[in-house]
Amino acid sequence: MAYWVDRLVAGGFVAPQTLALALRQSRVSPRRWPQALLLSLSGVVVEPLAWLQALLWGSALRQLTLPPDPVIVIGHWRSGTTYVHQLLATDPQAATARNALTIAPQVALLLKPLVVPLLRRWMTATRPIDAVPWDALDPQEDEIGLARLSFDTNMAGVAFPLEYPHHFRRCVLNCTPGFRRQFLNFCRLTLLHEGAGKSHWVIKNSAHTARVPFLLDLFPKARFVLLQRDPVDSIRSLVQVKQNLADLVGMQPAPDDVRQVEETASAHRLLMEAFEAARDLIPAGQLVEVAYDELIEAPLATVERIYRELSIEGWHEAQPRIAARVELAKSYRAKPVQLEPQAEQRLQALMKPDAASSAA
Repeated sequence: MAYWVDRLVAGGFVAPQTLALALRQSRVSPRRWPQALLLSLSGVVVEPLAWLQALLWGSALRQLTLPPDPVIVIGHWRSGTTYVHQLLATDPQAATARNALTIAPQVALLLKPLVVPLLRRWMTATRPIDAVPWDALDPQEDEIGLARLSFDTNMAGVAFPLEYPHHFRRCVLNCTPGFRRQFLNFCRLTLLHEGAGKSHWVIKNSAHTARVPFLLDLFPKARFVLLQRDPVDSIRSLVQVKQNLADLVGMQPAPDDVRQVEETASAHRLLMEAFEAARDLIPAGQLVEVAYDELIEAPLATVERIYRELSIEGWHEAQPRIAARVELAKSYRAKPVQLEPQAEQRLQALMKPDAASSAA
């Protein structure tokens, strides 16, 4: 039961219009129809409630003015972005997307009193993709919630892993008008779901690493936290996570490990190149860079530096809770990430300096 609930948390309750676009562009593998039906029918079941939420909150959503200065955590997947997000979101004055919202944003406002207790009863204690502890109110990457509302997200390539490079270029390196509309809608849903009175707003999304011009156009005072990790370690870890996600929510089987390494290494290069091309667009004082090792060795000091350099208010009030979250995280022991020998050899070959420069 819990594993199927985790499937719904990761990829269920997709809006019917999003599903229709997905099925027009990509093909479900025959053996994946059972879980495809679960993820799809769950969205159909809640669609009448989505209409009701739109009716009840539509005016409030349209009238809500988004702050121009969100704190946006970016960096390649598996570089520490989740940990930073968890620590920043511990601040009671921080509004952010959480599992209780991203599981079904189109009904999350309406069903908020029910979703949290139900998730806490049925979710597994740790994420099925990497054994990181999680909870209904833990912060979540906004791309997970956006995937319910739009097929133009990085999650399209997660749902259809045999087509990941196509969807990565389509949805991460580019932003469609439809994505812009749904992104703004999701941002407003986040702020309404979190309640009034919060002093700042935190977004975490690794795909946003390539979307800096898009984000600055919407939020000129956006403040960025860029996580950086050794590319080999980051890619190796993401390969494992993508294989696990394909099993959890994929509508196609995962590619073999060697192909997954090649596609993930290529996407890493494209993602970081897109950021570097846009780096100079970020005004002075609106970017903090954090090394993965610095974060792991001194998380509390690292978050304090983020608050200070980005002028986030309320550090002294937030510090005790963030420190408690740091202590809680000390009990977590990451499982070693190990690829099959051929895949590891291919990764090492691709990430040699001469290989990286020739690939570019």
